[in-house]
Amino acid sequence: MSRQLSMDTVRQNFWKEEYLREKMLRCEWHHKYGSLVKAKQKAKAAARLPLKLPDLPPRAPLSPPPVPKAVPSRASSPALEAPIQSEMYPVPPATRALLYEGISHDFQGRYRYLSTRKLDMPEKRYLFPITTSFTYGWQLGPPVKQELVSCKMCRTDSFFRKNGAFALLDPRDLAL
Repeated sequence: MSRQLSMDTVRQNFWKEEYLREKMLRCEWHHKYGSLVKAKQKAKAAARLPLKLPDLPPRAPLSPPPVPKAVPSRASSPALEAPIQSEMYPVPPATRALLYEGISHDFQGRYRYLSTRKLDMPEKRYLFPITTSFTYGWQLGPPVKQELVSCKMCRTDSFFRKNGAFALLDPRDLAL
């Protein structure tokens, strides 16, 4: 921008007054709203800091329950002594032994272990249904293999809707 060369005393005084007026307006605004702006800036800065949780006091170790001395203690299996911490039943030793025989690349080891473990029903593997989707397959029994009907028209009639794609459903079409 080029400077105006026709600057006389009247114009100089006008710009001086404008500058002072604007300076006074800024000072008044700062006195009026400055503390609110600083408080908002501090709140935003505090929100950006990571949340520090308070330290928990150390827990005293739990004492084991007293063992009655009248009953003779006998050596039991370690699986019965340990409290149940998982939602699955313990794996039978014969199935666990499959883990250590061969490698998965040769369809042995972990591959064979998982395929045999998959054959068990969920009720034999888990203590209770863990997710809501488990309830659909819980206690269904062994899978029943259905044979296909040899007639192609029978399969077509039983698969497709009889009323068309967008027609209202016929109660005979629903499998409820």
